[in-house]
Amino acid sequence: MRSGAMPDTDTDPNSTPDSGPASGPAPLHLGRPSRLPASPDEARLDYLPNPRPDDLYAVRFAAPEFTTLCPVTGQPDFAHLVIDYAPGPSIVESKSLKLFLGAFRNHCGFHEAVTVGIGRRLFDEMAPRWLRIGGYWYPRGGIPIDVFWQSAAPPAGLWLPDQGVAPYRGRG
Repeated sequence: MRSGAMPDTDTDPNSTPDSGPASGPAPLHLGRPSRLPASPDEARLDYLPNPRPDDLYAVRFAAPEFTTLCPVTGQPDFAHLVIDYAPGPSIVESKSLKLFLGAFRNHCGFHEAVTVGIGRRLFDEMAPRWLRIGGYWYPRGGIPIDVFWQSAAPPAGLWLPDQGVAPYRGRG
């Protein structure tokens, strides 16, 4: 196949654009209709080979309208999530990540459990060089809760911009 050509995914179900045969199972969601999983535990995250495995770089996902449910009242909780990671051998496929995050819509969980749980699952399954997540939760009961988790100190030489979410200031 010439450089930049798309693999024939009809004849090789394990092929992905720009990477050739994938090292694991074919992506479940990429290029296919997908339903929102009933729960985060049922959600399957897809991973693809890192297209630049020898380079140190950061990837950022922002979910400014993330929702979950309060485990006590069942009322909705809203957050702005920011996920940064330095890829290792694989990257997370963005559609599967969106479906995973959407599966929290009907999930009851405390802010800390949800934020750290998302970070841990991504870190444990994807095995990046480094990962951090910031959960900037909107106030309920008058108190905003921000939750932060990272796998370790960032690798030396990694350019890492601020997550860019302003502290909550109310209406003032």
